[in-house]
Amino acid sequence: MEKEDRAILRQRLYGHSPKKEDYSTENYQDHFLEQYKLYVEMADRISNRRGVANAFFATLNTTFLSAIVGLLDNDVRNAFLLPIVGILICGFWAGLLRSYRNLNTAKFAIIGLMEESLPSSPYWHAEWYALGQGNDWKKHIPFGAIEILIPTVFALLYAVVLVLSWV
Repeated sequence: MEKEDRAILRQRLYGHSPKKEDYSTENYQDHFLEQYKLYVEMADRISNRRGVANAFFATLNTTFLSAIVGLLDNDVRNAFLLPIVGILICGFWAGLLRSYRNLNTAKFAIIGLMEESLPSSPYWHAEWYALGQGNDWKKHIPFGAIEILIPTVFALLYAVVLVLSWV
């Protein structure tokens, strides 16, 4: 994240909050830590929802593709339209994955800013550094780079079925 973007995000995160001086030190730290824990939990829930969405779409596409192949084998009329629907489903799936990835990216940026006010920064500075900051594929392959391949492969399979249905 660019330095200017971090500054704007920091201002949006803390600019509308009650000031530290308005709290007792203990209450401020307790409230801050509770907000941090809640926010980390919400980021984890987004990741879980992303996994559930992937499982749903993988199951849907596997079932749908199998049904299409079965219908084409039986010369069902207008079955060639079904692969087009499958390709649209894959497009929707890819868009949803992109949305989840963007949401998680924003959440982890905010977690990183919050960690600047904590005694340590396990996610933002330590873990991300240990993983090569997303630049070292020997240490970490970003999940988003892998998961976007799945709807792409299904869309290609639908395209193959579509072409073969016309042959």
